[in-house]
Amino acid sequence: MKPLRLLVLASGRGSHAVNLIEATRAGRVRGDVTRVVCDQPEAPVLEKARGLGVPTSLLAPWAPGPRLHPDAERRLDEIVQEERPDVVALCGFMRLLTPAFLDRVVVPVLNVHPSLLPAFRGLHAQRRAIEAGVRVTGATVHFVDSGMDTGPILLQAALDVRPDDTEDTLSARLLPLEQRLYVDALRLIQLGAVHREGRLVRVDASALRSLEPAVADRRK
Repeated sequence: MKPLRLLVLASGRGSHAVNLIEATRAGRVRGDVTRVVCDQPEAPVLEKARGLGVPTSLLAPWAPGPRLHPDAERRLDEIVQEERPDVVALCGFMRLLTPAFLDRVVVPVLNVHPSLLPAFRGLHAQRRAIEAGVRVTGATVHFVDSGMDTGPILLQAALDVRPDDTEDTLSARLLPLEQRLYVDALRLIQLGAVHREGRLVRVDASALRSLEPAVADRRK
């Protein structure tokens, strides 16, 4: 298998970014996180990535709203061209990417979200799941499009919502599931087992079986 070059985009604490860095170094994903790119100058992810010896880049100028400043997006274009990633992995990146940018990126762009999409897109998915009274929520890894968590779904895994769950407790229980699912998705891409046909995503059953049994179970 060809090693994956992963370009990580992040905005916050860095839990998912660190997970992917550690997954590559432990051999759970063969490859490297080549750079962590952030749009927030004070985000903890920058210090965490540097502490692990991963180069970082800050996108500037900063702009309010859901999208990057056009000059910041141009800088992101340059970074993609410099790094030549095999996958662009969003890890808590709180910006919507423009259709023009996504058209220029010829490799998979992935994101992980703490709900069973299309339910509870956007922010505070865990809180909204509790408020809605759902019995089951979960995690989703999806391909990124220009909408808010609207891209084609690659993998999903379910988690029961407990009667005494709060936003904090549900978030804490979902995080390991999100992290495992993200690694699973990258491994399947590395195996060449993921096929997109419009909005439909097919995963080779043999590749699912080649992973640990729990992976196939989590996809059901």
